[in-house]
Amino acid sequence: MTIHIGAGPGEIAETVLLPGDPLRAKWAAETFLDNPVCVNRVRGMWGFTGHWKSHPVTIQGSGMGMPSLSIYANELIRDFNAQTLIRIGSCGAMQERIQIREIILAMTCSSISTPSQGIFRDLNFAPCADWSLLNAAWRAAQARGTPAHVGGIYSSDVFYDERPDLNEQMIRHGILGVEMEAAELYNLAARHGRRALAVLTVSDHLITHEALPSADREKGFADMIEIALEAAFA
Repeated sequence: MTIHIGAGPGEIAETVLLPGDPLRAKWAAETFLDNPVCVNRVRGMWGFTGHWKSHPVTIQGSGMGMPSLSIYANELIRDFNAQTLIRIGSCGAMQERIQIREIILAMTCSSISTPSQGIFRDLNFAPCADWSLLNAAWRAAQARGTPAHVGGIYSSDVFYDERPDLNEQMIRHGILGVEMEAAELYNLAARHGRRALAVLTVSDHLITHEALPSADREKGFADMIEIALEAAFA
């Protein structure tokens, strides 16, 4: 048990999926895991542990933004010995060729700042995904016939962005999408020698301004979750 995770010894699996939304954690656990058990209710940030094809899996909500994600990822790694951490979440597309509901596999994460900035100081550390997970996720998407894009994403500090000039430069430099958590997850995985990946579903588009309704954001991301699970145990 930690300050933010109420699970007891042995109740957290070595493989953890991290949706930002605790309701998505609940839905994903009940939909994809066998015999899921709620192991965390602290602050309403639900976590569940069950089995996927006989493999133990925990699905733990992480909240919005890198500071929140950092709390849960740190405790999962340091106190519960999580070895593989996969963010499953939504993102905004930043390239015209990418469509709503398609998958982005984050190879690298650009950011203005992260909770790790105080450690790196003047170094612009380049956080990246674990290659084995990235490759396995790509293969899983291909096998399912699910449109997927691999490349760099942007992890933002803000949801309501007022920097159109920055967005223009990211689009110009091929950034695929924007979200708010993955860069710090990759930082922590690198620091502690763990595997990490972000598998993201495009929920809105910064160029076309298309967007999914909130209900679809909570429960409409089955392909993303199945790809993440297949990658974790490939």
